[in-house]
Amino acid sequence: MIIERDVPIEMDDGIVLRADVFRPEDTHQVPVIMAKGPYGKGVPFQDAYAAQWRWLIQTHPDLLAGSTRSHLTWETVDPEIWTDWGYAVVRVDSRGAGRSPGFLDPQSPREIRDFYEAIEWAGTQPWSTGKVGLNGISYYAITQWLVAGLQPPHLAAMIPWEGAADAYRDKARHGGILSNTFQQAWFPRQVVAVQHGNTSGPTDPWLGESATGPERLSEEELAANRADPLQAALTRPLDDETYRSRSADWPRVTVPFLSAASLAGHGLHPRGNFEAFTQAASAHKWLELHPGRHEEWFYLTEGMELQKRFLDHFLKEEDNGWDRQPPVLLRLRRPFTTGTEARGEAEWPLARTAWTNTYLSADLTLGLQPSDTASEVAFDALGEPVTFLSAPLEAETELTGPLAATLYVSSSTGDADLFLTLQAFAPDGREVHFPGTIDPATPLAQGWLRASHRKLDTRKSLPYRPYHTHDELQPLTPGEIYELQVEIWPTCIVLPAGFRVALQISGHDFERPTPDDPTGAWIARGSGPFLHNHPEDRPASVYGGRTTLHTGPDAPSRLLLPVIPASEGA
Repeated sequence: MIIERDVPIEMDDGIVLRADVFRPEDTHQVPVIMAKGPYGKGVPFQDAYAAQWRWLIQTHPDLLAGSTRSHLTWETVDPEIWTDWGYAVVRVDSRGAGRSPGFLDPQSPREIRDFYEAIEWAGTQPWSTGKVGLNGISYYAITQWLVAGLQPPHLAAMIPWEGAADAYRDKARHGGILSNTFQQAWFPRQVVAVQHGNTSGPTDPWLGESATGPERLSEEELAANRADPLQAALTRPLDDETYRSRSADWPRVTVPFLSAASLAGHGLHPRGNFEAFTQAASAHKWLELHPGRHEEWFYLTEGMELQKRFLDHFLKEEDNGWDRQPPVLLRLRRPFTTGTEARGEAEWPLARTAWTNTYLSADLTLGLQPSDTASEVAFDALGEPVTFLSAPLEAETELTGPLAATLYVSSSTGDADLFLTLQAFAPDGREVHFPGTIDPATPLAQGWLRASHRKLDTRKSLPYRPYHTHDELQPLTPGEIYELQVEIWPTCIVLPAGFRVALQISGHDFERPTPDDPTGAWIARGSGPFLHNHPEDRPASVYGGRTTLHTGPDAPSRLLLPVIPASEGA
Protein backbone atom coordinates (compact mmCIF):
# COMPACT_ATOMS: atom_id res chain seq x y z
CA MET A 1 0.00 0.00 0.00
CA ILE A 2 0.98 3.63 -0.44
CA ILE A 3 1.56 5.42 2.89
CA GLU A 4 1.68 9.18 3.26
CA ARG A 5 2.53 10.57 6.69
CA ASP A 6 1.69 13.94 8.20
CA VAL A 7 -0.44 15.04 5.26
CA PRO A 8 -1.68 18.61 5.88
CA ILE A 9 -5.41 19.38 5.96
CA GLU A 10 -6.13 23.09 6.36
CA MET A 11 -9.21 24.11 8.34
CA ASP A 12 -11.42 27.12 7.62
CA ASP A 13 -9.65 29.17 10.31
CA GLY A 14 -6.17 28.43 8.99
CA ILE A 15 -5.17 25.72 11.50
CA VAL A 16 -3.51 22.78 9.75
CA LEU A 17 -4.38 19.29 10.99
CA ARG A 18 -2.15 16.34 10.18
CA ALA A 19 -3.25 13.01 8.77
CA ASP A 20 -1.79 9.66 7.79
CA VAL A 21 -3.17 8.27 4.54
CA PHE A 22 -3.02 4.63 3.45
CA ARG A 23 -4.04 3.78 -0.13
CA PRO A 24 -4.04 0.69 -2.33
CA GLU A 25 -1.00 0.51 -4.56
CA ASP A 26 -2.77 1.20 -7.84
CA THR A 27 -4.18 4.16 -9.74
CA HIS A 28 -7.88 3.45 -9.24
CA GLN A 29 -10.00 5.83 -7.23
CA VAL A 30 -11.25 4.25 -4.02
CA PRO A 31 -13.72 5.13 -1.25
CA VAL A 32 -12.36 6.38 2.05
CA ILE A 33 -12.61 5.19 5.63
CA MET A 34 -11.77 7.99 8.05
CA ALA A 35 -11.24 8.33 11.79
CA LYS A 36 -10.32 11.54 13.57
CA GLY A 37 -9.48 11.85 17.25
CA PRO A 38 -7.06 12.70 20.05
CA TYR A 39 -5.21 9.44 20.69
CA GLY A 40 -2.33 9.98 18.28
CA LYS A 41 -2.18 8.69 14.72
CA GLY A 42 1.49 7.96 15.35
CA VAL A 43 1.02 5.97 18.56
CA PRO A 44 1.02 2.19 17.98
CA PHE A 45 -1.74 0.17 19.63
CA GLN A 46 0.81 -2.36 20.88
CA ASP A 47 2.84 0.31 22.68
CA ALA A 48 0.23 2.60 24.21
CA TYR A 49 -2.25 -0.16 25.12
CA ALA A 50 0.11 -3.08 25.67
CA ALA A 51 -2.03 -4.90 28.25
CA GLN A 52 -5.12 -4.77 26.04
CA TRP A 53 -3.11 -5.91 23.02
CA ARG A 54 -1.60 -8.86 24.89
CA TRP A 55 -5.05 -9.97 25.98
CA LEU A 56 -6.39 -9.69 22.45
CA ILE A 57 -3.73 -11.80 20.77
CA GLN A 58 -3.63 -14.35 23.59
CA THR A 59 -7.40 -14.76 23.46
CA HIS A 60 -7.65 -14.55 19.66
CA PRO A 61 -4.33 -15.79 18.16
CA ASP A 62 -5.70 -15.54 14.62
CA LEU A 63 -6.76 -11.92 15.05
CA LEU A 64 -6.56 -9.86 11.83
CA ALA A 65 -5.47 -12.81 9.70
CA GLY A 66 -3.43 -11.75 6.69
CA SER A 67 -2.15 -8.57 8.33
CA THR A 68 1.29 -7.97 9.79
CA ARG A 69 -0.50 -5.84 12.43
CA SER A 70 2.23 -3.27 11.91
CA HIS A 71 0.09 -0.16 11.40
CA LEU A 72 -2.51 -0.39 14.16
CA THR A 73 -3.61 2.45 16.39
CA TRP A 74 -6.12 2.32 19.24
CA GLU A 75 -9.79 1.92 18.25
CA THR A 76 -9.28 2.39 14.50
CA VAL A 77 -9.32 0.06 11.51
CA ASP A 78 -6.32 -1.95 10.32
CA PRO A 79 -5.12 -0.16 7.15
CA GLU A 80 -3.43 -3.28 5.78
CA ILE A 81 -6.71 -5.20 5.63
CA TRP A 82 -8.89 -2.33 4.48
CA THR A 83 -6.58 -1.17 1.70
CA ASP A 84 -6.48 -4.77 0.50
CA TRP A 85 -10.28 -4.60 0.46
CA GLY A 86 -10.12 -1.59 -1.82
CA TYR A 87 -10.35 1.38 0.54
CA ALA A 88 -8.18 4.33 1.46
CA VAL A 89 -7.74 4.73 5.21
CA VAL A 90 -7.28 8.21 6.64
CA ARG A 91 -6.37 8.83 10.29
CA VAL A 92 -6.44 12.44 11.44
CA ASP A 93 -5.05 13.91 14.66
CA SER A 94 -7.74 16.19 16.04
CA ARG A 95 -7.05 19.82 16.91
CA GLY A 96 -4.58 20.11 19.78
CA ALA A 97 -3.70 16.39 19.74
CA GLY A 98 -0.79 14.45 18.31
CA ARG A 99 0.75 16.27 15.38
CA SER A 100 -2.11 18.79 15.02
CA PRO A 101 -1.77 22.19 16.75
CA GLY A 102 -4.55 24.19 18.38
CA PHE A 103 -6.73 24.26 21.49
CA LEU A 104 -7.58 20.76 22.70
CA ASP A 105 -11.31 20.59 23.46
CA PRO A 106 -12.66 17.04 23.02
CA GLN A 107 -15.91 16.69 21.05
CA SER A 108 -16.45 20.46 21.00
CA PRO A 109 -18.31 22.15 18.13
CA ARG A 110 -14.96 23.38 16.79
CA GLU A 111 -13.54 19.87 16.75
CA ILE A 112 -16.63 18.56 14.97
CA ARG A 113 -16.46 21.35 12.40
CA ASP A 114 -12.89 20.23 11.77
CA PHE A 115 -14.19 16.71 11.18
CA TYR A 116 -16.61 18.07 8.57
CA GLU A 117 -13.73 19.84 6.83
CA ALA A 118 -11.55 16.69 6.91
CA ILE A 119 -14.36 14.59 5.40
CA GLU A 120 -14.80 17.10 2.60
CA TRP A 121 -11.05 17.17 2.01
CA ALA A 122 -10.96 13.37 1.70
CA GLY A 123 -13.96 13.35 -0.60
CA THR A 124 -12.26 15.65 -3.08
CA GLN A 125 -8.81 14.07 -3.34
CA PRO A 126 -7.77 12.71 -6.76
CA TRP A 127 -7.48 9.16 -5.36
CA SER A 128 -10.97 9.29 -3.81
CA THR A 129 -14.26 8.22 -5.39
CA GLY A 130 -15.93 10.99 -3.41
CA LYS A 131 -17.59 8.58 -0.98
CA VAL A 132 -16.33 8.83 2.59
CA GLY A 133 -17.23 6.39 5.33
CA LEU A 134 -16.48 6.62 9.04
CA ASN A 135 -15.55 3.65 11.21
CA GLY A 136 -14.10 3.44 14.70
CA ILE A 137 -14.66 2.63 18.35
CA SER A 138 -15.60 4.83 21.30
CA TYR A 139 -14.24 8.36 20.78
CA TYR A 140 -14.06 7.61 17.07
CA ALA A 141 -17.73 6.59 17.25
CA ILE A 142 -19.03 9.46 19.41
CA THR A 143 -17.76 12.04 16.95
CA GLN A 144 -19.48 10.23 14.09
CA TRP A 145 -22.88 10.97 15.62
CA LEU A 146 -21.89 14.61 16.01
CA VAL A 147 -20.44 15.24 12.56
CA ALA A 148 -23.36 13.44 10.91
CA GLY A 149 -25.57 16.22 12.24
CA LEU A 150 -23.58 18.68 10.12
CA GLN A 151 -24.38 16.57 7.03
CA PRO A 152 -21.08 16.71 5.12
CA PRO A 153 -21.92 16.21 1.41
CA HIS A 154 -19.26 13.52 0.93
CA LEU A 155 -20.22 11.47 3.99
CA ALA A 156 -21.89 8.35 2.59
CA ALA A 157 -22.09 5.88 5.51
CA MET A 158 -20.74 5.32 9.00
CA ILE A 159 -20.21 2.69 11.68
CA PRO A 160 -20.20 4.17 15.20
CA TRP A 161 -18.92 1.13 17.11
CA GLU A 162 -19.77 1.57 20.80
CA GLY A 163 -20.44 5.29 20.74
CA ALA A 164 -22.16 7.46 23.33
CA ALA A 165 -24.32 10.22 21.87
CA ASP A 166 -25.67 12.37 24.75
CA ALA A 167 -22.89 14.26 26.50
CA TYR A 168 -24.99 14.63 29.65
CA ARG A 169 -26.98 11.38 29.99
CA ASP A 170 -24.54 8.90 28.47
CA LYS A 171 -21.25 10.23 29.77
CA ALA A 172 -20.95 13.15 32.17
CA ARG A 173 -23.91 12.70 34.54
CA HIS A 174 -25.81 9.44 34.78
CA GLY A 175 -29.26 10.30 36.02
CA GLY A 176 -27.83 13.67 37.10
CA ILE A 177 -24.99 12.08 39.14
CA LEU A 178 -21.46 13.08 38.13
CA SER A 179 -19.54 10.18 36.58
CA ASN A 180 -16.08 11.27 37.60
CA THR A 181 -13.60 8.42 37.93
CA PHE A 182 -13.46 7.55 34.24
CA GLN A 183 -12.75 11.13 33.26
CA GLN A 184 -10.17 11.45 36.03
CA ALA A 185 -8.24 8.56 34.50
CA TRP A 186 -9.08 8.86 30.80
CA PHE A 187 -8.25 12.49 30.14
CA PRO A 188 -4.71 12.58 31.54
CA ARG A 189 -3.83 9.02 30.54
CA GLN A 190 -5.19 8.89 27.00
CA VAL A 191 -5.56 12.51 25.88
CA VAL A 192 -3.19 14.84 27.74
CA ALA A 193 -0.41 12.27 27.30
CA VAL A 194 -0.56 12.88 23.54
CA GLN A 195 -1.51 16.56 23.55
CA HIS A 196 0.24 18.48 20.81
CA GLY A 197 3.42 20.04 22.19
CA ASN A 198 3.78 17.55 25.06
CA THR A 199 7.54 17.12 25.43
CA SER A 200 7.10 13.82 27.26
CA GLY A 201 4.84 12.38 24.56
CA PRO A 202 5.65 9.14 22.70
CA THR A 203 7.73 8.83 19.54
CA ASP A 204 6.00 8.02 16.27
CA PRO A 205 8.01 4.98 15.08
CA TRP A 206 6.68 5.28 11.53
CA LEU A 207 7.54 8.95 11.16
CA GLY A 208 10.69 8.82 13.24
CA GLU A 209 9.69 11.96 15.13
CA SER A 210 7.69 12.90 18.19
CA ALA A 211 4.04 11.81 17.94
CA THR A 212 3.13 15.06 19.72
CA GLY A 213 5.38 17.47 17.84
CA PRO A 214 6.92 19.35 16.28
CA GLU A 215 5.84 22.13 18.64
CA ARG A 216 7.19 22.06 22.20
CA LEU A 217 5.12 23.58 25.02
CA SER A 218 5.76 24.03 28.72
CA GLU A 219 3.42 22.48 31.29
CA GLU A 220 1.83 25.89 31.80
CA GLU A 221 1.34 26.37 28.06
CA LEU A 222 -0.12 22.88 27.70
CA ALA A 223 -2.60 23.49 30.52
CA ALA A 224 -3.65 26.81 28.97
CA ASN A 225 -4.10 25.12 25.61
CA ARG A 226 -6.69 22.53 26.66
CA ALA A 227 -10.14 22.32 28.16
CA ASP A 228 -10.92 20.56 31.45
CA PRO A 229 -13.87 18.20 30.81
CA LEU A 230 -14.22 16.99 34.40
CA GLN A 231 -14.31 20.50 35.84
CA ALA A 232 -16.82 21.52 33.20
CA ALA A 233 -19.10 18.63 34.21
CA LEU A 234 -18.65 19.32 37.92
CA THR A 235 -19.69 22.95 37.56
CA ARG A 236 -22.65 22.17 35.28
CA PRO A 237 -25.05 19.93 37.21
CA LEU A 238 -27.94 20.56 34.79
CA ASP A 239 -28.23 19.82 31.09
CA ASP A 240 -27.45 22.99 29.14
CA GLU A 241 -26.20 24.27 25.81
CA THR A 242 -22.65 23.09 26.55
CA TYR A 243 -23.83 19.49 26.77
CA ARG A 244 -26.32 19.80 23.94
CA SER A 245 -23.68 21.23 21.60
CA ARG A 246 -21.68 18.04 22.19
CA SER A 247 -24.65 15.69 21.75
CA ALA A 248 -26.21 14.11 18.68
CA ASP A 249 -28.91 16.06 16.85
CA TRP A 250 -31.04 13.06 15.84
CA PRO A 251 -33.36 14.78 13.32
CA ARG A 252 -30.26 15.80 11.34
CA VAL A 253 -28.59 12.36 11.39
CA THR A 254 -29.73 11.11 7.99
CA VAL A 255 -26.69 9.21 6.70
CA PRO A 256 -26.88 5.38 6.55
CA PHE A 257 -25.33 3.83 9.64
CA LEU A 258 -24.62 0.59 11.43
CA SER A 259 -24.84 1.22 15.19
CA ALA A 260 -22.84 -1.40 17.10
CA ALA A 261 -23.77 -1.61 20.79
CA SER A 262 -21.97 -3.40 23.59
CA LEU A 263 -24.18 -5.50 25.83
CA ALA A 264 -21.87 -4.90 28.78
CA GLY A 265 -20.75 -1.31 28.44
CA HIS A 266 -22.84 0.23 31.21
CA GLY A 267 -21.60 3.66 32.15
CA LEU A 268 -20.57 5.03 28.79
CA HIS A 269 -21.48 3.91 25.28
CA PRO A 270 -24.42 1.56 24.65
CA ARG A 271 -27.21 4.00 25.44
CA GLY A 272 -26.03 6.14 22.54
CA ASN A 273 -26.13 3.23 20.12
CA PHE A 274 -29.67 2.26 21.13
CA GLU A 275 -30.93 5.84 21.10
CA ALA A 276 -29.44 6.35 17.63
CA PHE A 277 -31.37 3.42 16.20
CA THR A 278 -34.68 4.54 17.69
CA GLN A 279 -34.31 8.32 17.31
CA ALA A 280 -32.13 9.16 14.28
CA ALA A 281 -33.87 10.32 11.11
CA SER A 282 -31.87 8.06 8.81
CA ALA A 283 -33.97 5.84 6.55
CA HIS A 284 -31.16 3.28 6.39
CA LYS A 285 -30.04 2.21 9.83
CA TRP A 286 -29.08 -1.01 11.53
CA LEU A 287 -28.44 -1.99 15.14
CA GLU A 288 -25.95 -4.67 16.13
CA LEU A 289 -25.51 -6.03 19.67
CA HIS A 290 -22.38 -7.82 20.83
CA PRO A 291 -20.81 -8.98 24.11
CA GLY A 292 -17.19 -8.84 25.14
CA ARG A 293 -14.53 -6.29 25.78
CA HIS A 294 -14.32 -2.79 24.36
CA GLU A 295 -11.57 -3.46 21.82
CA GLU A 296 -12.54 -7.04 21.00
CA TRP A 297 -15.46 -7.57 18.59
CA PHE A 298 -14.46 -4.71 16.30
CA TYR A 299 -11.38 -6.70 15.25
CA LEU A 300 -12.87 -10.21 15.23
CA THR A 301 -13.61 -11.83 11.87
CA GLU A 302 -17.37 -11.76 12.43
CA GLY A 303 -17.35 -8.07 13.31
CA MET A 304 -15.08 -7.11 10.43
CA GLU A 305 -17.09 -9.05 7.87
CA LEU A 306 -20.19 -7.20 9.05
CA GLN A 307 -18.41 -3.86 8.67
CA LYS A 308 -17.15 -4.79 5.21
CA ARG A 309 -20.57 -5.86 3.91
CA PHE A 310 -22.16 -2.64 5.14
CA LEU A 311 -19.49 -0.35 3.72
CA ASP A 312 -19.17 -2.28 0.45
CA HIS A 313 -22.90 -1.77 -0.06
CA PHE A 314 -22.97 1.97 0.63
CA LEU A 315 -19.49 3.08 -0.46
CA LYS A 316 -19.00 0.74 -3.43
CA GLU A 317 -22.68 0.22 -4.29
CA GLU A 318 -22.23 -3.55 -4.24
CA ASP A 319 -25.36 -5.67 -4.41
CA ASN A 320 -24.24 -7.99 -1.61
CA GLY A 321 -27.56 -8.52 0.11
CA TRP A 322 -27.03 -5.91 2.79
CA ASP A 323 -30.33 -4.25 1.88
CA ARG A 324 -31.99 -7.49 3.03
CA GLN A 325 -30.08 -7.56 6.32
CA PRO A 326 -32.49 -7.57 9.31
CA PRO A 327 -32.49 -4.12 10.92
CA VAL A 328 -31.43 -5.58 14.28
CA LEU A 329 -28.82 -8.27 14.92
CA LEU A 330 -28.97 -9.69 18.44
CA ARG A 331 -26.45 -11.97 20.07
CA LEU A 332 -28.19 -13.86 22.83
CA ARG A 333 -26.13 -14.44 25.94
CA ARG A 334 -26.53 -17.37 28.29
CA PRO A 335 -25.11 -17.79 31.79
CA PHE A 336 -21.55 -18.95 32.36
CA THR A 337 -20.47 -19.03 28.72
CA THR A 338 -19.02 -16.46 26.39
CA GLY A 339 -20.69 -18.10 23.40
CA THR A 340 -23.65 -16.32 21.81
CA GLU A 341 -26.50 -17.10 19.42
CA ALA A 342 -27.11 -14.63 16.59
CA ARG A 343 -30.70 -13.73 15.74
CA GLY A 344 -32.13 -11.13 13.41
CA GLU A 345 -35.04 -8.90 14.41
CA ALA A 346 -37.16 -6.30 12.65
CA GLU A 347 -37.17 -3.57 15.32
CA TRP A 348 -35.97 -2.36 18.72
CA PRO A 349 -37.45 -2.80 21.24
CA LEU A 350 -38.93 -6.05 19.95
CA ALA A 351 -42.59 -5.64 19.04
CA ARG A 352 -43.53 -8.93 20.71
CA THR A 353 -42.06 -7.92 24.07
CA ALA A 354 -44.29 -8.90 26.98
CA TRP A 355 -43.56 -5.95 29.26
CA THR A 356 -43.77 -7.45 32.74
CA ASN A 357 -43.97 -5.57 36.03
CA THR A 358 -42.35 -7.22 39.03
CA TYR A 359 -43.18 -5.62 42.36
CA LEU A 360 -40.86 -4.92 45.26
CA SER A 361 -41.92 -6.29 48.63
CA ALA A 362 -40.72 -5.52 52.15
CA ASP A 363 -39.54 -9.13 52.47
CA LEU A 364 -36.98 -8.30 49.72
CA THR A 365 -38.71 -10.28 47.00
CA LEU A 366 -39.77 -9.44 43.46
CA GLY A 367 -43.25 -10.72 42.65
CA LEU A 368 -45.79 -10.50 39.86
CA GLN A 369 -48.46 -9.09 42.16
CA PRO A 370 -48.26 -5.80 44.09
CA SER A 371 -48.41 -5.95 47.86
CA ASP A 372 -51.85 -5.24 49.33
CA THR A 373 -50.38 -3.74 52.49
CA ALA A 374 -48.17 -0.70 52.91
CA SER A 375 -44.61 -1.48 53.95
CA GLU A 376 -41.13 -0.09 53.61
CA VAL A 377 -37.47 -1.03 53.39
CA ALA A 378 -34.82 1.42 54.61
CA PHE A 379 -31.07 1.45 54.09
CA ASP A 380 -28.13 3.71 54.79
CA ALA A 381 -27.30 5.39 51.51
CA LEU A 382 -23.56 4.87 51.89
CA GLY A 383 -23.93 1.49 53.53
CA GLU A 384 -25.01 -1.95 52.38
CA PRO A 385 -27.42 -2.09 49.43
CA VAL A 386 -30.73 -3.93 49.44
CA THR A 387 -31.46 -6.68 46.93
CA PHE A 388 -34.91 -7.83 45.85
CA LEU A 389 -34.96 -11.40 44.55
CA SER A 390 -37.55 -13.15 42.39
CA ALA A 391 -38.80 -16.69 42.85
CA PRO A 392 -37.01 -19.30 40.70
CA LEU A 393 -38.05 -18.96 37.07
CA GLU A 394 -40.53 -21.66 36.10
CA ALA A 395 -39.26 -21.84 32.52
CA GLU A 396 -36.39 -20.57 30.40
CA THR A 397 -36.84 -16.80 30.14
CA GLU A 398 -35.38 -14.30 27.70
CA LEU A 399 -34.94 -10.68 28.77
CA THR A 400 -34.11 -8.49 25.79
CA GLY A 401 -34.64 -4.75 25.71
CA PRO A 402 -34.60 -1.63 27.88
CA LEU A 403 -35.81 -1.69 31.48
CA ALA A 404 -37.27 0.83 33.89
CA ALA A 405 -38.06 1.05 37.58
CA THR A 406 -40.78 3.01 39.35
CA LEU A 407 -39.78 3.62 42.95
CA TYR A 408 -41.54 5.38 45.80
CA VAL A 409 -38.78 6.88 47.88
CA SER A 410 -38.26 9.07 50.90
CA SER A 411 -35.01 10.34 52.34
CA SER A 412 -33.81 11.65 55.68
CA THR A 413 -32.02 14.43 53.77
CA GLY A 414 -32.90 16.86 50.98
CA ASP A 415 -31.82 14.52 48.19
CA ALA A 416 -30.88 10.92 47.39
CA ASP A 417 -28.87 9.15 44.72
CA LEU A 418 -30.17 5.79 43.53
CA PHE A 419 -27.99 3.15 41.88
CA LEU A 420 -29.92 0.25 40.37
CA THR A 421 -28.33 -2.99 39.19
CA LEU A 422 -30.08 -5.89 37.45
CA GLN A 423 -28.60 -9.23 38.45
CA ALA A 424 -29.39 -12.92 38.04
CA PHE A 425 -28.39 -15.89 40.15
CA ALA A 426 -28.13 -19.60 39.46
CA PRO A 427 -29.85 -22.13 41.76
CA ASP A 428 -26.51 -22.65 43.53
CA GLY A 429 -26.20 -18.91 44.23
CA ARG A 430 -23.63 -18.03 41.59
CA GLU A 431 -24.12 -14.60 40.05
CA VAL A 432 -24.54 -14.34 36.29
CA HIS A 433 -22.06 -11.82 34.89
CA PHE A 434 -20.04 -11.33 31.74
CA PRO A 435 -16.75 -9.83 30.59
CA GLY A 436 -17.68 -6.27 29.74
CA THR A 437 -16.34 -3.28 27.89
CA ILE A 438 -13.76 -2.76 30.61
CA ASP A 439 -14.91 -4.64 33.71
CA PRO A 440 -14.26 -8.41 33.64
CA ALA A 441 -17.47 -9.21 35.57
CA THR A 442 -20.21 -6.85 34.40
CA PRO A 443 -23.77 -7.30 35.75
CA LEU A 444 -26.77 -7.56 33.42
CA ALA A 445 -27.84 -3.90 33.45
CA GLN A 446 -27.49 -0.68 35.43
CA GLY A 447 -29.37 2.57 35.96
CA TRP A 448 -28.98 5.73 38.02
CA LEU A 449 -31.06 8.67 39.22
CA ARG A 450 -30.59 11.63 41.53
CA ALA A 451 -33.98 12.17 43.18
CA SER A 452 -33.87 15.94 42.71
CA HIS A 453 -33.62 15.28 38.95
CA ARG A 454 -36.85 13.25 38.84
CA LYS A 455 -38.68 15.67 36.51
CA LEU A 456 -39.70 13.87 33.31
CA ASP A 457 -39.86 15.11 29.76
CA THR A 458 -43.35 13.85 28.96
CA ARG A 459 -42.81 14.22 25.21
CA LYS A 460 -39.82 11.90 25.15
CA SER A 461 -40.56 9.51 28.01
CA LEU A 462 -41.76 5.99 27.27
CA PRO A 463 -42.97 3.39 29.78
CA TYR A 464 -39.77 1.39 29.25
CA ARG A 465 -37.43 4.40 28.85
CA PRO A 466 -38.14 7.37 31.10
CA TYR A 467 -36.47 10.55 29.88
CA HIS A 468 -35.57 13.21 32.43
CA THR A 469 -35.21 16.86 31.55
CA HIS A 470 -32.32 17.58 33.94
CA ASP A 471 -33.19 21.26 33.61
CA GLU A 472 -34.06 22.06 37.23
CA LEU A 473 -33.42 20.77 40.73
CA GLN A 474 -36.42 19.63 42.78
CA PRO A 475 -35.11 19.05 46.33
CA LEU A 476 -36.82 16.56 48.62
CA THR A 477 -38.60 17.35 51.84
CA PRO A 478 -37.13 14.90 54.36
CA GLY A 479 -39.56 12.10 55.12
CA GLU A 480 -41.94 12.88 52.25
CA ILE A 481 -42.58 10.14 49.66
CA TYR A 482 -41.81 10.81 45.97
CA GLU A 483 -42.41 8.74 42.86
CA LEU A 484 -39.24 8.28 40.80
CA GLN A 485 -38.92 6.80 37.32
CA VAL A 486 -35.46 5.29 36.75
CA GLU A 487 -34.06 4.44 33.32
CA ILE A 488 -32.09 1.17 33.25
CA TRP A 489 -29.91 0.57 30.20
CA PRO A 490 -30.85 -2.37 27.91
CA THR A 491 -29.86 -5.99 28.33
CA CYS A 492 -30.07 -9.28 26.41
CA ILE A 493 -29.92 -12.56 28.32
CA VAL A 494 -31.57 -15.99 28.29
CA LEU A 495 -31.95 -17.43 31.79
CA PRO A 496 -32.67 -21.13 32.37
CA ALA A 497 -35.50 -22.35 34.53
CA GLY A 498 -34.61 -22.23 38.21
CA PHE A 499 -32.55 -19.04 37.95
CA ARG A 500 -33.61 -15.91 39.84
CA VAL A 501 -33.76 -12.28 38.76
CA ALA A 502 -32.61 -9.65 41.24
CA LEU A 503 -32.69 -5.88 41.55
CA GLN A 504 -30.07 -4.31 43.78
CA ILE A 505 -30.77 -0.76 44.99
CA SER A 506 -28.09 1.30 46.65
CA GLY A 507 -27.06 4.84 47.48
CA HIS A 508 -23.64 4.33 45.92
CA ASP A 509 -21.98 2.49 43.03
CA PHE A 510 -22.39 -1.24 42.56
CA GLU A 511 -19.10 -2.78 43.63
CA ARG A 512 -18.20 -6.32 44.58
CA PRO A 513 -15.87 -6.66 47.55
CA THR A 514 -12.86 -8.10 45.70
CA PRO A 515 -11.14 -6.31 42.81
CA ASP A 516 -10.54 -8.59 39.83
CA ASP A 517 -8.84 -7.13 36.80
CA PRO A 518 -6.71 -9.47 34.67
CA THR A 519 -5.57 -6.67 32.33
CA GLY A 520 -4.12 -4.49 35.06
CA ALA A 521 -5.71 -1.50 33.33
CA TRP A 522 -8.44 -0.78 35.88
CA ILE A 523 -9.36 -1.78 39.40
CA ALA A 524 -12.71 -3.31 38.57
CA ARG A 525 -15.43 -4.47 40.92
CA GLY A 526 -18.45 -4.64 38.65
CA SER A 527 -18.86 -1.04 37.49
CA GLY A 528 -15.42 -0.73 35.92
CA PRO A 529 -14.01 2.80 36.00
CA PHE A 530 -17.46 4.41 35.77
CA LEU A 531 -17.90 5.45 39.39
CA HIS A 532 -19.71 8.38 40.96
CA ASN A 533 -17.86 9.41 44.10
CA HIS A 534 -16.72 13.00 43.70
CA PRO A 535 -17.03 14.61 47.15
CA GLU A 536 -18.15 17.96 45.73
CA ASP A 537 -20.95 16.33 43.75
CA ARG A 538 -21.91 13.83 46.46
CA PRO A 539 -21.36 15.42 49.89
CA ALA A 540 -22.16 12.92 52.62
CA SER A 541 -24.31 15.48 54.41
CA VAL A 542 -26.80 15.22 51.52
CA TYR A 543 -26.18 11.85 49.93
CA GLY A 544 -25.21 9.91 53.02
CA GLY A 545 -28.61 9.86 54.69
CA ARG A 546 -31.09 7.08 55.16
CA THR A 547 -33.18 6.14 52.13
CA THR A 548 -36.55 4.40 52.40
CA LEU A 549 -38.29 2.42 49.64
CA HIS A 550 -42.06 2.26 50.00
CA THR A 551 -44.38 -0.48 48.69
CA GLY A 552 -48.07 -1.26 48.85
CA PRO A 553 -51.33 -0.16 47.21
CA ASP A 554 -50.43 3.54 47.22
CA ALA A 555 -46.74 3.01 46.50
CA PRO A 556 -46.39 0.15 44.00
CA SER A 557 -42.62 0.20 43.56
CA ARG A 558 -41.77 -2.04 40.63
CA LEU A 559 -39.29 -3.15 37.99
CA LEU A 560 -40.41 -3.38 34.35
CA LEU A 561 -38.81 -6.34 32.55
CA PRO A 562 -38.66 -6.92 28.76
CA VAL A 563 -39.74 -10.55 28.60
CA ILE A 564 -39.64 -12.16 25.16
CA PRO A 565 -42.28 -14.90 24.84
CA ALA A 566 -40.66 -18.30 24.45
CA SER A 567 -42.98 -19.51 21.70
CA GLU A 568 -41.92 -16.68 19.38
CA GLY A 569 -38.46 -15.85 20.70
CA ALA A 570 -36.98 -19.33 20.40
